[in-house]
Amino acid sequence: MKTLLEVKNLSVSFKTFFGEVEAVRNISFDVGSSETVAIVGESGCGKSVTANSIMQLLPMPPAFFKNGQIIFNGKNLLDKSDKEMEVVRGNEISMIFQDPMTSLNPTMKIGKQIVEGLIRHQRLSKSEAKKKAVEMLNLVAVPEPEKRVNQYPHEFSGGMRQRVMIALAMVSTPRLLIADEPTTALDVTVQAQILELMKEIQNKLEMAIILITHDLGVVADMSDKVIVMYAGQILEEGLTDEIFKAPCHPYTIKLLASVPSLNMSRNEPLHSIDGTPPDLYIPPKGCSFYDRCENAMKICKDYMPEFHSRSATHRSRCWLNHPMAKDSERGES
Repeated sequence: MKTLLEVKNLSVSFKTFFGEVEAVRNISFDVGSSETVAIVGESGCGKSVTANSIMQLLPMPPAFFKNGQIIFNGKNLLDKSDKEMEVVRGNEISMIFQDPMTSLNPTMKIGKQIVEGLIRHQRLSKSEAKKKAVEMLNLVAVPEPEKRVNQYPHEFSGGMRQRVMIALAMVSTPRLLIADEPTTALDVTVQAQILELMKEIQNKLEMAIILITHDLGVVADMSDKVIVMYAGQILEEGLTDEIFKAPCHPYTIKLLASVPSLNMSRNEPLHSIDGTPPDLYIPPKGCSFYDRCENAMKICKDYMPEFHSRSATHRSRCWLNHPMAKDSERGES
């Protein structure tokens, strides 16, 4: 599979009144031309900052890139001007935003918001663009699309607005679709329809998808590869089957254990991860999961290991089974 996107050693920080917040810390991953990559982790771990970095939608300042590259189709997006990125956004790379309430323009009719991008990027006439907008709204299960296309966002429910956002992102048939919690406001039936639609369009166009979600059920159903992020770093990466069947990092194991199961008894408590993520004003020297890990060792506090490969496609950053960790360091701290 040809690599479409390659993120290399990316670090993103925010300047604040209290100091520098290191939101994303030296992450690297790639996405194939028709691959679905899921990025999972707790809120605040850097998932959305990574997505917005690819789209170059971060406010600068306070955000700034400390180092790294974002190579899309052979070119570094960080070298492109704002005008050049306007051509890429919505055409080659599209994004489904997490909050449709604030992402849609409240002063513009839904149809006009979809048509605008089609006219600009695909050079369609106004009538052709409106026809395609109606077709797309119909595909994402918006009832009466011919009528709805002339309505404003406030006339739609939250779930309907989310469907409009999905239509808006996918109507230009991008090469890469970034979906940030794309089915949050949808009921289970519509969620299944939307995910199936995304799969169909992906297969037809060989489109790549970066899926950012808390829903591990969606991850299991949709993704080819999973990236587990915590405190701005990637702790584990592997094929979906590898992550779900043989998780390696203690954080991944706890994350999977926190998902409710149909086999749970009525009185069985839900699993949770005790503690809180570290303060990224002053990131820890060692493993960022050290304070919350039941398997923490002496070496974990001061040193973060490099990635250790369990297979050609599965890697993690944990001293527990790392070949460089000495037996004397494997005792609990």
